[in-house]
Amino acid sequence: MLKQIEGSLGVAEAVALCRPGVVCAYPISPQTHIVENLGKFVKTGTLKDCEFLNVESEFSAISVAIGSEVGGARTYTATASQGLLYMTEGIFSASGLGLPIVMTVASRAIGGPINIWNDHSDSLSQRDSGWLQLFCESNQDAVDTHIMAFKIAEKVGLPVMVCMDGYVLTHAFERLEIPSQETVDKFLKEYEPNEYLTTKEPVSIGAMVGPEAFTEVRILQQRKMAKALEVIEEVTKEYRELTGSKSGGLLDCYNCENADLKLIILGSTVGTAKDEIDRLKDEGINVGIISLKSFRPFPYEALAKAIGDTKQVICVERAFSFGARGIICPEVKRAMEGTSCDVKTVVAGLGGRPIFGTTINGIVKDALAGKLTEEFTFFDANAGVLNSYTQKTEGVKFENGPISQSAIENSVK
Repeated sequence: MLKQIEGSLGVAEAVALCRPGVVCAYPISPQTHIVENLGKFVKTGTLKDCEFLNVESEFSAISVAIGSEVGGARTYTATASQGLLYMTEGIFSASGLGLPIVMTVASRAIGGPINIWNDHSDSLSQRDSGWLQLFCESNQDAVDTHIMAFKIAEKVGLPVMVCMDGYVLTHAFERLEIPSQETVDKFLKEYEPNEYLTTKEPVSIGAMVGPEAFTEVRILQQRKMAKALEVIEEVTKEYRELTGSKSGGLLDCYNCENADLKLIILGSTVGTAKDEIDRLKDEGINVGIISLKSFRPFPYEALAKAIGDTKQVICVERAFSFGARGIICPEVKRAMEGTSCDVKTVVAGLGGRPIFGTTINGIVKDALAGKLTEEFTFFDANAGVLNSYTQKTEGVKFENGPISQSAIENSVK
């Protein structure tokens, strides 16, 4: 059914259609509307046979999620930013125990200083936590991906973060196609946990593992991640055939055939980039976009195929690794080992700074003109703001325009 609704409500309706047994909720912007709506559904009886638990912190939310999954209930929660960090101990425990929790991360910058707007520093900070991380480029993508996420998690035996851009998607009103309950019931069967606590067959879950077996536990987790690559594709194919959706998958290519340059992007920036490269076509500039849907597991083989023989790739990243470089770029380089493909990082859109069509236009034209000579560049930095600090304290002045890693390093010599 087509509805003109807020992204958060669309996600709440999608989660409710999956019939979770437990929803554990703690409010933190910009995910609050999701759990608020789920609470309303439980209270009004729209979502039946579900325990909605208001908890006192994000750590409690992940703790309840772990307990309810171990107890045999399909479980959902949501968080963002500092809330995700507060969950970190439980995040690692959930994946180590193989619990198929589904959690929305309404991506938001991590402080300090405090910033409530969107970038990917929260979700990408947990990239080594053992959770699958699926990124959404639109609200329709978010609706469909949440439904698929429950099936993926339960088939693989690992938890899933569904990452959608805070405010840009969560608070945007769009026309969304919401599947019927009958359709979702056909796609996602009643939950049958593989392992759970029962008095009929008492076991210990999460007991200590010593050096004699810990490596093997981690290998089994890595094996599940390898399996997830196939499961994501299988589940996506099944969902698309049932609903006609175009969402999901490991990645999505747009205008990639014979492109002179390809941009690799996570999340809602993909839509802005698509509009801009359509305009660039009128100037005879052919640019492709690879929307990276699955960041964990990372689809090395699929990405290498999507890049093909393209010689130049720019990863447009909304987070980076302090003291190092980009986060996406090293993975892309690994996928393209042994080729002559030149892969670079452009950081833009941190802390909610808008990525406009003009931003994409500038990145593309600078790249094609050979102006982005270094692997790592901040594209939309404000030299005036930087100089208000560096000139006063050290007499260092940055110039307007892209700021490369070498410019940063030279400024401290």
